[in-house]
Amino acid sequence: MTLLSSERSAEQQHASRPVADGPVYGWQRPPIEIAPPSVTTAGQEAIDLAARAGLHLDPWQQHVLRVGMGEKADGSWASFEVAVNVPRQNGKGGVIEARELWGLFIGGEELILHSAHEFKTAKAAFKRIERLIRRTPDLHKRVKRYWQTTGEEGIELHSGQWLRFVARSKGSGRGFTGNCNMMDEDMILGDNEMDALLPTMAAVEDPQIWYLGSAGLGAPSVQLARLRRRALAAIEAGQPDPSLSYFEWSADLHVKECPKDCDKHDDPASDETVRKSNPALGYRLTLPKVANERATLSKEGYARERLGVGEYPSDEADAWQVIGKEVWEALADDESKPDDPVSFAIDVTPERSHASICVAGHFGDRVHVEVVDNRPGTAWVPERIRELADRHGPRCIVIDPGSPAGSLIKDVTEALKVDPDEEVGEDEEPQLIVPVVQMKTRDVVQSVGQFYDAVAAGRIAHLDNAPLSTALAGARKRDLGEAWAWARRGVGVDITPLVGVTQARWGLFVDIEEPEEEVEPWAEFG
Repeated sequence: MTLLSSERSAEQQHASRPVADGPVYGWQRPPIEIAPPSVTTAGQEAIDLAARAGLHLDPWQQHVLRVGMGEKADGSWASFEVAVNVPRQNGKGGVIEARELWGLFIGGEELILHSAHEFKTAKAAFKRIERLIRRTPDLHKRVKRYWQTTGEEGIELHSGQWLRFVARSKGSGRGFTGNCNMMDEDMILGDNEMDALLPTMAAVEDPQIWYLGSAGLGAPSVQLARLRRRALAAIEAGQPDPSLSYFEWSADLHVKECPKDCDKHDDPASDETVRKSNPALGYRLTLPKVANERATLSKEGYARERLGVGEYPSDEADAWQVIGKEVWEALADDESKPDDPVSFAIDVTPERSHASICVAGHFGDRVHVEVVDNRPGTAWVPERIRELADRHGPRCIVIDPGSPAGSLIKDVTEALKVDPDEEVGEDEEPQLIVPVVQMKTRDVVQSVGQFYDAVAAGRIAHLDNAPLSTALAGARKRDLGEAWAWARRGVGVDITPLVGVTQARWGLFVDIEEPEEEVEPWAEFG
């Protein structure tokens, strides 16, 4: 059994150690790995055959093949499903090609289906493996035909084996009985495509399916999210999934609530974080090239594309994990409305695709919370918050400066000036029609705990607002030592409505006149 999560074996540490005055190598074993037990492996045959064809695999690629192609005592596959989640340009194509070559020329698999999200990706994969075979005479002579017709690319052997390349769709793959399915670009793989392809294996005695791609993209990553949840659940339980091998190279980045001496999360700027998430470092990637990417890409784009930090949609069965659906629905009240003075809060998604303005106000012995606006983009926020401030005269506007909404503080402050044409000096504070309260790190953590306790005690009232319910259904905790906060990464839903009402409720009780000093400095990480 293989169970790895953040810990490295002695073998992995040795394989990943930089050579003095030489190249820096990435981790050859992933930080997240799980596999069922096996007795033998066909992986070495695949590695040796690839080398004969001129494809010399990195240690990490060899490791994936040896484990993913592990066999039980009766010779059947130990893993029905094998998933490889690794950032782009690390060489997952080499794993695919080695596995397909083995299936064609050694494994005797009658049909191997290679699918990708886009046709151009599938065609490029066909061209790569065609070149490998053509330049290897003893393999090339076994080929009956290279099918070049658009949409029907494939390789047919004299002995009857087929390797076919298709672009995924609701109907692609139907009618074929595949011994092996290679699912490239698995971060874009949903139920329709799985419904079309997976049943093709039902009549096969010992099938295998491989999923290969990079970090999750949110809603499109339905199947990858399922596989990842299974792997993490097995690791947490300390026992293997009976049919899944899962390999993920990714970083677990610091969050802004991390203390300066935090050693449980990864610094996005460190070389070690790059090594942890990129096994091809030292082979086809270099630290200078990665540094150029970090300087050019957005913070979120760099985290996703190079450090493997993905977003994974939640499954319906996994919904309402933090606050139960029945608990939340019991607090709905059609008569609920906030009494003056209210407080507003603003929150923005990490990728800045949506923003929310939320309100909180007393409603008898409870606090009414509501999403006032949830719209695409952020440009609309300052004008809308001024309109709400003029109409309701709130006690404060709450913004977390360490969150994505922090970039709006200047524009919101400008919009809330008593006199829009007023000019103030560098050391002067502008006169505002309503104060803008900037949360400190500990305030963010405390606001979540206070909101959770208020829900548990029945001291929250709401109108069963759809954006807020959706956010709560997909919400996850992010552990922060003895406390926790709302997780922004990897939840697959827009949680700005939830963050907004949490912080708006906090704004009802904060001391605006004499805010407390920050006692302990905390590091700010994306």
